[in-house]
Amino acid sequence: MQSFRKYLAFALVALAFVMPAVASVKVTASLDSAKIMMGRIDTLRLIVDREAAVQGVFPIFNKVAPGGYVTMLNDTVELGAPVIDTVKQDGGRIIERLRVPVQVFDSGFYRLPPFVYLTSSDSVGSNEVELTVVPVKVGENDAISDYRDISDPSDRSFWDWMPDWLYELWWMWLLLIVAVVAAVYFGRKYRKTGKFITLPERPQPKPWTVALERLERLKAKQLWENGMEKEYFTELTDILRDYLQARFGINAMEMTSRQIMQTLADQSDVREKRAYVRKILDVADFVKFAKVRPLPADNVEAFDNAMNFIKETVVMEPDPKVEGNATSEEGAALSAGKGGER
Repeated sequence: MQSFRKYLAFALVALAFVMPAVASVKVTASLDSAKIMMGRIDTLRLIVDREAAVQGVFPIFNKVAPGGYVTMLNDTVELGAPVIDTVKQDGGRIIERLRVPVQVFDSGFYRLPPFVYLTSSDSVGSNEVELTVVPVKVGENDAISDYRDISDPSDRSFWDWMPDWLYELWWMWLLLIVAVVAAVYFGRKYRKTGKFITLPERPQPKPWTVALERLERLKAKQLWENGMEKEYFTELTDILRDYLQARFGINAMEMTSRQIMQTLADQSDVREKRAYVRKILDVADFVKFAKVRPLPADNVEAFDNAMNFIKETVVMEPDPKVEGNATSEEGAALSAGKGGER
C-alpha cells in the first residue's frame, strides 16, 4: 500500500511539470471562408497563444520566399507569405495572429493537415481545417467578368518589349556573336594572305633518305632468297629510277636503260658514279627480258651498287654553327692579312 502511494505521488508530481509545458503553447487554425471559387484567394488564420518565454516558428513558412508561396497536398494548395501581428496579454502571455493567403486552382474538397508550431523543446499542432473549392462554370461564348485585365507595368523598359523567346534562346545570341567575330577575323586574314588558315608546311624528306629506307624494306622482304628474282630487280630498279627523278630531275621512269646512261653521262656531277647504275641495269635487263636467273652474288652486288650510288650522291648540308665559325675565321684571317700589308 505504501509503495502504491509513492508511485501515485511520483505520477502527480510528473504530471504537474508536464501540464504547464503542454498548456504553455496553443495553436488554432481557421479559414475566413470554407467554400471558395477556384482561383480565388482565401485567408487562413493561425492563432498562437504562448508564454512570453516560449518562442517558436512554423517550419512550413520558412520555405516561403518574399513574394513567393509554398505548396501542400501534392502541390494543389498554395500558401503565401504570412502577415504576423503580435499582441501582449496580461499574465505574461503573447498572442500571435498569422494571416496566410490560400489559393487553389483545382476544384474539390480539401482537408488541410495540422500546422505544426515548433519550439525549442516541443512541437504543437493546430486543428485541421476543411476547404471546398467550387469550379468556375464558363460557357464557350460567355464573357469572363469579375477579373481584372492584364495590365502593363508603369515603368516599362526597352527589355519589356522583347519577346520571351529571345531570352530563352540566349545561347543562340552567344553563337551569333562568336560567328560574327570569327567571320571578321578570318575575313581580314584572307584579304592579307589569300588563305583562311595558314598551316606550317611539313618538311619533305630528302630523296636519299626515302631511297635508303625503301632499300632496307626491300632487303627485309627476301625476294631473291625465295626465288623471286624478277620481282626483286623490278622493285630495285624502281627505287633507283625514283631516286634519279627526285635527286637529279631525270625522268628515269619513262626512259630505257640506254637513255638513262646517256643522260647520266651528260651531267658532270654524277658522271663518275654512273658505273653503279650501269651494272644494276645490265643485270636487271637480263633478268626481266632474257629471263636469266642471276647468281646470289649478282643479287647482292646489285643491291650494294644501289646503296653505294645513293650514299655517294648525298648532298651534305652545311652546319650553321660550323659555317659561322668558318666565316669568322676567314674574316679574322683577312683582317690580319690587311694589317700585315699595312
